[in-house]
Amino acid sequence: MSDPTEGTGTAETSGGEGGRHVRVVLVDDHRMFRTGVQAEIGQTEQTGVEVVGEAADVDQAVTVITATRPEVVLLDVHLPGGGGVEVLRRCAPLMSDAEQPVRFLALSVSDAAEDVIGVIRGGARGYVTKTITGADLINSIFRVQEGDAVFSPRLAGFVLDAFASTDAPPVDEDLDRLTQREREVLRLIARGYAYKEIAKQLFISVKTVESHVSAVLRKLQLSNRHELTRWATARRLV
Repeated sequence: MSDPTEGTGTAETSGGEGGRHVRVVLVDDHRMFRTGVQAEIGQTEQTGVEVVGEAADVDQAVTVITATRPEVVLLDVHLPGGGGVEVLRRCAPLMSDAEQPVRFLALSVSDAAEDVIGVIRGGARGYVTKTITGADLINSIFRVQEGDAVFSPRLAGFVLDAFASTDAPPVDEDLDRLTQREREVLRLIARGYAYKEIAKQLFISVKTVESHVSAVLRKLQLSNRHELTRWATARRLV
């Protein structure tokens, strides 16, 4: 990967069909996935996509995006440091830049309703899942660059219904208090996982799991994991 501070500004090179060109930053906490995406879409002369930076967590993402000012950011939803929603919150001024806006396309394995709605509320222009083909992902990137909203077919109708329907559920203020990682721990606790199992699945320490559980209980004003399980079940988060 090139230095994230290189290539800042409007690129003069062109590539891909019709001379299209877009500068992209990849944000995902799995290095092998970033490498795979880079190999799939990053052949600039053929695809027109230039990958100008990568990041594995929220702080790295904000630093690289601010330094490179790409046209499009491919953003994973689940990231260390607060998740994709936190990246969107901290990059809000860049999204609203009238001359060179940075647009975000969520690229995630998750198709959970709260994940989709959360990043769209945060300002992402679209949401596609990691089952997408390379050709469709390239097309989605260019559409987002042009200002379109892009969703995987199965999610499009759901998103429209969620925002257009007068019966759409209200924002859950309690749930919004939790970080993305705290929500992940919450779901696993509610499903009956032990702390050691959660630590292994999320690649974090048992002590970190304990800290997240304590934070969740405090923010939701609950006393123990049994109350937490009932709370999550009532909201259909399990």
